[in-house]
Amino acid sequence: MHPRWTAPVASVPVADAAESTPIADWLPIAHYALIGDCHSAALVSRGGSIDWCCLPRFDSDSCFARLLDRRRGGHFSIAPLGPCRTRREYLGDSLVLATHFEGDEGSVRLVDFFAMRRGGREHPRRELVRIVEAMRGRARVRVRFSPRLDYGDVEPWIYRWAEAAHVAVGSNTALLLSGDIAMVLDGPHDLVAEFELREGQRAHLAMQYLSPERLDEEPPSPREPAAIHAHVEETLAWWRDWASKLTGPSGRPGPSAVRSAITLKALTYAPTGAIIAAPTTSLPEAPGGERNWDYRYSWIRDSVFTVRALARLGCGSEADGFRRFIQRSAAGNAADLQVVYAVDGKRRLTEVALGHLEGWRGSRPVRIGNAAHEQFQGDLYGLLLELAWRWSERGNVPAAADWDFLVTLVECALRRWAAPDHGIWEVRAPPRHFVHSKVMCWAALNRGVQLAQAHGLPAPLARWREARDAIRAAVMAEGVDRERGTFVGSFGGRELDAALLLLPAVGFVAYGDALMRRTAAAIAQQLDEGGLILRYRRDDGLAGEEGVFLPCSFWLAECLARQGLVAEARRRFERACACANDLGLFAEEFAPARGEMLGNFPQGLTHLAHIAAALALEQAVAETAIRPDPAAAVPPPA
Repeated sequence: MHPRWTAPVASVPVADAAESTPIADWLPIAHYALIGDCHSAALVSRGGSIDWCCLPRFDSDSCFARLLDRRRGGHFSIAPLGPCRTRREYLGDSLVLATHFEGDEGSVRLVDFFAMRRGGREHPRRELVRIVEAMRGRARVRVRFSPRLDYGDVEPWIYRWAEAAHVAVGSNTALLLSGDIAMVLDGPHDLVAEFELREGQRAHLAMQYLSPERLDEEPPSPREPAAIHAHVEETLAWWRDWASKLTGPSGRPGPSAVRSAITLKALTYAPTGAIIAAPTTSLPEAPGGERNWDYRYSWIRDSVFTVRALARLGCGSEADGFRRFIQRSAAGNAADLQVVYAVDGKRRLTEVALGHLEGWRGSRPVRIGNAAHEQFQGDLYGLLLELAWRWSERGNVPAAADWDFLVTLVECALRRWAAPDHGIWEVRAPPRHFVHSKVMCWAALNRGVQLAQAHGLPAPLARWREARDAIRAAVMAEGVDRERGTFVGSFGGRELDAALLLLPAVGFVAYGDALMRRTAAAIAQQLDEGGLILRYRRDDGLAGEEGVFLPCSFWLAECLARQGLVAEARRRFERACACANDLGLFAEEFAPARGEMLGNFPQGLTHLAHIAAALALEQAVAETAIRPDPAAAVPPPA
């Protein structure tokens, strides 16, 4: 797989930097690939350019942000000169990316990854590795290293550190670039190189993150080429070892589920167990619009999906790590619970607009921070009790302190269930009585009762049961359209909401219940957009439109599979799967009319929903081998 080691490659300055680095047009989101080390991540374009990277962790300031500003954002590109055909792949079950460039005179492979090692949770390498090698013939290769720190606001000071090594420093960041490519300064803020590779030759670069004080206190050593190259096999072995533990209901899960699981692992912040929603900020739900949010944080909402999906794949430690992170971050006063936290559990995520960045395809504002942390969302109590119940189902008993906190959550749900909220979709409009939120408050009380009964824990069971039954009565009275025989999105309304597809997952209604079957069928018909499912069709307080929210399409596929409608579930599942890029990565949303990804990327919730739907479909297929597929007819309302 890897050609033999050869001598270092000579480089020469680029003659005219202005001509050699034209500003690229905006690339489609699907053109990007993810690499990461469970601390931070980067997006690599199909053309070999790192256009987004935040260090030393997911929610740190960016050092490359051409994804959000073509001129000011900064990038790190490696590619052969001249026209090339490209293809790319992850090497096996890993996050080691290989991009192949095929030209007339030769072919080149670029290998990109963050170096992984055992013990990396406490002592990460914080090293991004790039290896370019000639596989056939010869090719002339160009490298440009143009870091722009603090979201493109700081042009770093770059200076020579050692032979074939430079440091870029500014703001609170220092980057050490070393290897066997002799980079040269092109102005004060950029490094460039241009060289020829012949078949069997390879060249190496490693970018290490440093805190600036380390340059004075503990001078780092540049990476030697042999040491850089050794990280390839070490990193591949790390990912292979992790992926080998994945299991499904029928043994090894399918390749797409494995890829989604690897992506979720890459979005996990190893020191705390937090899983971020996505590694990017402000990729828009509609090009040129204002629906641009920072998703580099950890949502309680995602915790239940995470535990469900990862536990079913045999990733018990990741599922439990996320459970502990959420409970630790939310601990204290249950009344102060918030929907989203930083990866270290920090609560204050002040939302700020970065006016100096143009935004992807002019989509402004570019935001960092997320004001959703200030919203009241009634589903939070049910989410945390559902999390505790799933953990209990695996043979665990809440400790006394844990139970005390869970009791306060149940009491909060009891007191606040009748209040309007902003709902699962965090709408920036006046609060409403969302049915999904009411059901999740019901779930908090129901799981509280079940936990107390299962483990003999002290609780006011009679009062909890009474409140639980009152919520159910309210939902059935105000949250059902009697004419159509379906649930509705909010009390007294008629509009549908894809979040209703989640009601069976917490036991409020069975998947096969006639009311749920009619609801799923109505959502499939009325929220359909190009074979995919919208979140809703209503005013949400924001200007413009959005694409289809991909998790909803997988939720429908899972719901249909669990209703025994295997053929329709498979059709919906495959339509949603077609929205992945060539590497199996999903964005948050999709524009069916344009065939284009939208929103932050890759989106953890989409990958979680994909895994859940894939496993449900696998189980349904196995069951239909024993019993016939039921008729697809939906029962009429009673």
